[in-house]
Amino acid sequence: MVYKVVSKTTGLTPVRVQLPPSAHSKMSKSKFPDKDFVWSPELAYAVGLIATDGNLSKDGRHIAMRSSDYDQLENFKKCLNLENKIGAPKVSGPYSKRICYRLQFGDVQFYRWLVNIGLSPSKTYTIGPLQIPDEFFRDFLRGHLDGDGTIVSYQDCYNAFKNPSYVYTRLFVRFISVSQIHIEWIRSVVQKLTGLHGDLFEVRSKNKNRVSIWQLKYMKKESIKLLSWLYYSPNLPCLERKRQKADGILKRITKIQRKPYLRQSLFE
Repeated sequence: MVYKVVSKTTGLTPVRVQLPPSAHSKMSKSKFPDKDFVWSPELAYAVGLIATDGNLSKDGRHIAMRSSDYDQLENFKKCLNLENKIGAPKVSGPYSKRICYRLQFGDVQFYRWLVNIGLSPSKTYTIGPLQIPDEFFRDFLRGHLDGDGTIVSYQDCYNAFKNPSYVYTRLFVRFISVSQIHIEWIRSVVQKLTGLHGDLFEVRSKNKNRVSIWQLKYMKKESIKLLSWLYYSPNLPCLERKRQKADGILKRITKIQRKPYLRQSLFE
């Protein structure tokens, strides 16, 4: 920032003075003091989206969200009461046919608050544990699921040739991250709050120049409990298509009765 200084006594020509970086930080902090935002399901969900699909600019002010799902950015706007427009910039390269929507806004105080809870610019490889209250962790995790998670269900007919009744509904919920520390933190908090363990996998790329991707996977029994825990109320911030998928799967699975198994004693 550059200021003009005029001497009233001498009438000399204005001089441009460059303030040192320390002066910028002092002026910025005095003008925009740190602020504690009140946690809510909406705020925690938005933080989950930022942790996955968001980006903190290096200017210390701007936060950007990118997604190929327009509804996801609409949910993000509602959670933070934003009026910014959602743009659809052109994407070049191999993904040029896929529309990637973008939303950017500037808020110094919110930016600093995000940094204070553990987020940072270029967070993809460095993100670790975040300071999320236990009360709102499942709202944060639901945002994480909508950002980089998947709900997978399918009919397993592998043994149907033996018996037509050997058809099973498979289900798993998966979270991914490049940061091992971050995904291990999610696993530990979920285990503390729900008792669910999940399985952690490292998926190594065939390309030696690419880093591994870490997956946290919950199988059928744990997925049923996890989804019920995540979607605990009718009116929650979430990606509607994923919620409908989860609700449909849970309703279908609860109607399926397990086959009785007769265990024959070895001493009979």
